[in-house]
Amino acid sequence: MGEDVPAGAFYEPAGEGRFAGTRATAGPWSPGLQHGGPVSALIGRAFERHDPVPGGRVARVTVEILSPVPMAELDVSVRVVRPGRRVAFLEGEIAHEGRTVVRASAWRIMAAPAHLEPVAHAPAPPPLPEAPRPFGEWPGVHMDGYLSAMEWRLVRGAFGEPGPGTVWARSRIPLVAGEADTPLIRALTLADSASGVGSQLDLAKWLIINTDVTVALHRDPVGEWLCLDASLDAAPGGSALCRGTLADRSGELGGVLQTLLVDERPSG
Repeated sequence: MGEDVPAGAFYEPAGEGRFAGTRATAGPWSPGLQHGGPVSALIGRAFERHDPVPGGRVARVTVEILSPVPMAELDVSVRVVRPGRRVAFLEGEIAHEGRTVVRASAWRIMAAPAHLEPVAHAPAPPPLPEAPRPFGEWPGVHMDGYLSAMEWRLVRGAFGEPGPGTVWARSRIPLVAGEADTPLIRALTLADSASGVGSQLDLAKWLIINTDVTVALHRDPVGEWLCLDASLDAAPGGSALCRGTLADRSGELGGVLQTLLVDERPSG
């Protein structure tokens, strides 16, 4: 993994509701197409900022990827479908040149009372490694976008190798230039990497494309570093499903779910 940060932020503001993707958003398969992590975080940012309610928090975000998101200027819009002080349902879109490329939805709910007794079943995540270890070879992958804009500490498995896998990660740059990332933004920026971390299929042989990502958080993450543990199940005649868990140093905080197309990779 290169040490150079691709850009100062994933996005540059370009006017009301418009954002220009920098080269840091580029995914592993093409320098001209954006990774789903920054895209998910961008719509999550819009959900957080749209008609906020005191004491409310975005607890679940689902992002539907209608087509590849180009490295270009994007228009982001959000509306409230079901208003409410304790529970509200929001929908959003990301468009490029008038064409919708992403649709998303979110539940904003009132934060639980501070005196609620915590309930936690998951074991503590593995410790954050003190130093990174080499990623190894990943032929044909664009490394100088999103993958270099994130700092990775592999615990189990490796990108480009059959999983499951566990990784600690944090963003090396903010989502939007001049802004500090919120806890939700940090979680969404990482979550779409679950299928890369946890894939148990040979990516050199199989084409694997996620159509969506759902992130549900029972509490907000604390700190920059997040742990993502992920695995994938697939069936002949079916499709693939990736499940992941997100944690911080205090323990698990939510889950990730992705639906994936599996097909033979075209020769050449």
